[in-house]
Amino acid sequence: MNITTIIRSIRDIMRKDSGVDGDAQRISQLVWMLFLKIFSDKEEMWKKENKSYISPINDKYKWNNWAHNNEMDPVELITFLNDDLFPNFKRLNIELNAQAKIVRSVFEDTYNFMKNGGLIKQVINEIDKIDFKKSENHHIFNEIYESILKELQSAGSSGEYYTPRAITQFMVDSINPKASDKILDPACGTGGFLTSAIRKIKLSSDKNDILINQSNFIGVEKKPLPHLLCTTNLMLHGFNEPAIFRDNFLSRPYDEWLEGDLVDVVLSNPPFGGIEEDGTEKNFPADYRTKETADLFLVLIIRLLKEKGRAAVVLPDNFLFGEGVRTRIKEKLLNECNLHTIVRLPKGVFSPYTSVKTNLLFFEKGKSTSDIWYFEHPYPNGQKSYSKSRPIKIEEFDLEKKWWNNRIETDYAWKVPIADIKKRNYNLDISSPYYSEEQLLSSSELRERLEKSLKKSSDLFSSLKLEF
Repeated sequence: MNITTIIRSIRDIMRKDSGVDGDAQRISQLVWMLFLKIFSDKEEMWKKENKSYISPINDKYKWNNWAHNNEMDPVELITFLNDDLFPNFKRLNIELNAQAKIVRSVFEDTYNFMKNGGLIKQVINEIDKIDFKKSENHHIFNEIYESILKELQSAGSSGEYYTPRAITQFMVDSINPKASDKILDPACGTGGFLTSAIRKIKLSSDKNDILINQSNFIGVEKKPLPHLLCTTNLMLHGFNEPAIFRDNFLSRPYDEWLEGDLVDVVLSNPPFGGIEEDGTEKNFPADYRTKETADLFLVLIIRLLKEKGRAAVVLPDNFLFGEGVRTRIKEKLLNECNLHTIVRLPKGVFSPYTSVKTNLLFFEKGKSTSDIWYFEHPYPNGQKSYSKSRPIKIEEFDLEKKWWNNRIETDYAWKVPIADIKKRNYNLDISSPYYSEEQLLSSSELRERLEKSLKKSSDLFSSLKLEF
């Protein structure tokens, strides 16, 4: 089974339909249909695992009944979807069970864009080539998911919630979440951080079939398409209860977040450059009121971390050097948390829809910052930028991983004491005293230098031990 061929075929079919206008609508159409197919396959598994399981979906609305109904002509199919199936799912009784909540949350702001019933039947035939019931086929949605994410990059503003997989994986690997951790992504988009955390926990466990506590994973997403993608992806990761909530994380007043809302881990790429609707900033204390979305998210992230809670957050360069409200937010961050690491990423990481330079901030709640380590991430050998065809890869972060637990200053890593930060009025935009973009080292050259520095440090430590 060639997933790429199937997705390409579906794309070509949908392009013939006059109701589908652009990539975003085509992707939304594909995903809600995939969701119902996957939900149908998952229900068969749930019934085997739980004899008392009751489907929240009436028989006439189940995928296997309407999608395979050869007696329904193309016009009747369109009428059924628009006037019957969608209205039913939008008003589904969420008190039935957890699965009813999932279905209703997915369809509340989802629509059927296709107008040609014959073309819909062709799409159904393509989707039915995929069998999600077989455990060995669970990886298939990952391939579909990756294909959809790549297409989202060219879907205009819809691409704003895509974070390159290499970045999510590196951030999760560095935070190293545990099975007992309560994990939050307050702007979860398509769920990259949450699913990466699930995989990390399973790979780190001694138990082959570790049971993931679904209530420990919380995602909030206000836009329907990424919410739909995230919900479907989590369902294939074994989730049969709602974990993703359609909401604006910033709409709840700051003081209403209570002890029970606190979490152990936050992993997030909050939307930056965005402007919230008027009045949202009034939910925050006066010192931190701003219309910049990413800044508001960071204020809430600090509040919601438990004592010793860990966070990894993507923020743009302008947060580092910003003044006014940003200065007060940075002062709060450094006073209440140990901002121990800032990984500075080069331009183009979020290409093609922004060239803004970004940074990965790693911090822990409960202890103020004494020093900040910086690491300037280099381009790969022979590469001057990133692009859609040449994205950042996880292997590039081997440099940071090798350095992470044995920190020394190198051409790309340096430490800045808090006293210097305060003298700069909390301006965190600090360049390497050693690094020069004009004399950019390749990854292989940097790796060689780093390994030499680490060996030199190890030899020095060994000699000191012998002396004492």
